[in-house]
Amino acid sequence: MPGGLEKACHQCISTIASNACFVCALFAFLALPLSMAFTGMKFLEDCPIQPLIPLYLLVGGIIGTLKVSLLLYDSTRMRRLLSKAVVIDDDDDDEYPWRRNVHKYYLHLILSLFLFLWFILGNYWVFSVYLPDFIPPFQHPQGYCDKTLYLFAVGVLALSHTVLALLILGSACVYVCSRGRFAADED
Repeated sequence: MPGGLEKACHQCISTIASNACFVCALFAFLALPLSMAFTGMKFLEDCPIQPLIPLYLLVGGIIGTLKVSLLLYDSTRMRRLLSKAVVIDDDDDDEYPWRRNVHKYYLHLILSLFLFLWFILGNYWVFSVYLPDFIPPFQHPQGYCDKTLYLFAVGVLALSHTVLALLILGSACVYVCSRGRFAADED
């Protein structure tokens, strides 16, 4: 049955990824990593209390932009294939055409893993100096962080936590529903 589950997951992901709304959502989502990279670059020297915060935004923005761009490329390519009526059929010799491009999926996996670890590091860097001075203190001029930079980083992390929680909740719902359906099919 694992092969059937693998094929069902592939068809589900193919359907979602080829949806025009998904492509539009990816284009809209592209604004976040681009703004992260821009903000990190603009304020690179403006947070001496924790100089890794602008670096977190810059590197996360660049890698995030790469990840979303690859997802956009894959989605538009899949839409093009589906518009040409290239459909995976049960009679196909290769039921899992994604296996031919396994290097691309490893790239997505590596980028996702890097972004997750970078997210954890960003949490540490940003919240280790929670609410720093936003104006350089006279007696300690290195103990501040630009207000725009810091609040943007906190906002990015809050948004990331929200999306991560929704993904976990959605995955749990799909798992529970599929287990219920699988149990009903066995009876």
